[in-house]
Amino acid sequence: MKHKHISLSDCSLRDGNHAVKHQLNVEQIANYCKGADRAGLDIVEVGHGYGLGASSSAFGVAKVDDETMLSVARENCKTSKLGIHFVPGVGKHSDLDMAIEIGVDVFRIASHCTESNITYRPIQYLKAKGKMVYGVLIMSHMADAERLLKEASGMKAAGADGIVLMDSAGYSTPDVVSEKVSVLHENLGITIAYHAHNNLGLAVANSIAAVESGAEIIDATIKGFGAGSGNTQLEAVVAVFERYGYEMNVKFKDLVNLSLYAESNIISSVPDIKAINIMTGMHGLFTGYGTYVQKVSSDFGVDIFDLCERLASRKLVASQEDIILEEASKMAKGVV
Repeated sequence: MKHKHISLSDCSLRDGNHAVKHQLNVEQIANYCKGADRAGLDIVEVGHGYGLGASSSAFGVAKVDDETMLSVARENCKTSKLGIHFVPGVGKHSDLDMAIEIGVDVFRIASHCTESNITYRPIQYLKAKGKMVYGVLIMSHMADAERLLKEASGMKAAGADGIVLMDSAGYSTPDVVSEKVSVLHENLGITIAYHAHNNLGLAVANSIAAVESGAEIIDATIKGFGAGSGNTQLEAVVAVFERYGYEMNVKFKDLVNLSLYAESNIISSVPDIKAINIMTGMHGLFTGYGTYVQKVSSDFGVDIFDLCERLASRKLVASQEDIILEEASKMAKGVV
């Protein structure tokens, strides 16, 4: 039996918001938070899919504003900690102040995996307010273990209580996850969390590899509800951790009713691994690009796989839809 304690961060109401174009409503948020709280989930992350302050024409207008979402979640999370995702430049300083005022417990401050310096000021600000703060490295497959350690070390120096590695493209395999998590765990001396996407069907396996290599927090969503082909499925990963003998505050049987509620009232279509999700995953493209790449390839009459290859060569990160259009246009004109 293993006695290591694993915490679960449920981002169904944040990453899952991507899957419904940020249209989760107040009733869904309230009821899901009640169920998650009853089930004993450690952290419930709530908000627009792209994080605090992201509701806009650029990222998609949310059905419910940030303040209302967080207030409703705060009211219904009695024991579960309430968390948010924040990207400097997407959200504003005033968004953080609003979240502090409402009573958010866990702040995740995110950047592209090689640009962690943009997180230092908000991390320092939140720590001065006595908040729990994690630095988040997005698209972590785009940097090797040593570079990730360098970026994470800067976040730690700014005051971060832990580091979250996000496989935002669903590109990673268990051996790669083990290497990167091990390097951070062995060198930083702070909590490591892991956030997987399921483009290649490896989200649960990658989450297990992360825990075996030193991660103490795993991100997951109910029924895998999330962007693209979804995230680590909460029910499945909890069942596997139970089988492995890890200690958790939640048990699989406590998630059954939550899963049934979500299936009936939140999730219009259960995430599956479509060909486009595999294409974006194998090429290391942000998992949220799938639908847009399909549309653009159809509009320009170009081969979708070839388009993904060209986009991969450009090393796209999130919010670069203009480059997708540019490359599709070049292909349509026969420009190499």
